[in-house]
Amino acid sequence: MIGIRSQFLRNFFPDCWRILSLFLLLICLLTTNIQPAFAGINDDRYDGNIFVVYSGNGSLVPPKQTLAQALGEHKPTFLFFYIDDSSDCKQYALIPSQVQAFYGKVVEIIPLGVDTLPVKDNYTSTEAGYYYSGGVPQVVVFNQSGEVVLNKNGQVPFEEIDDKFREMFDLLPRSESVELKRRSFNEFSSELVQ
Repeated sequence: MIGIRSQFLRNFFPDCWRILSLFLLLICLLTTNIQPAFAGINDDRYDGNIFVVYSGNGSLVPPKQTLAQALGEHKPTFLFFYIDDSSDCKQYALIPSQVQAFYGKVVEIIPLGVDTLPVKDNYTSTEAGYYYSGGVPQVVVFNQSGEVVLNKNGQVPFEEIDDKFREMFDLLPRSESVELKRRSFNEFSSELVQ
């Protein structure tokens, strides 16, 4: 009889503790005031990296090279200053992705969060902080010689950036050429089969 009672108590108490802990967890979850994060493209709240969240392109961050490396290799460079919690930058996130889509193999694309710039009194001309003017979004385009050919704040249209790269690469102006379009993967594969 004693053996049956001790066996019952050993089985009963662990089950009681499980039930009691689940009940306490449920009470905690129901009584705490959990507010969801309300962030969107039209507000200045942080909700993640703008390239990952709003342009679906996490390949831009972190940049593959520094400005000094890109200028040292005499590569045309697209420098983009942004802040993750700026509605203007969130809305503009598609433009650097568009630049990457058309010029990613021949142009170094360097998106830099302004918060990551080191705070210094003076910068050299090979440091990104040298070109930052204090506003976001900001676009700076360098040619192969390291000269600035475009430096603008605000939402600079893709066409304006594209025009600078067309000049650099000696491409036809937009008015004289066919519209740049990316091929879909299936079109590319079907051309290989034929």
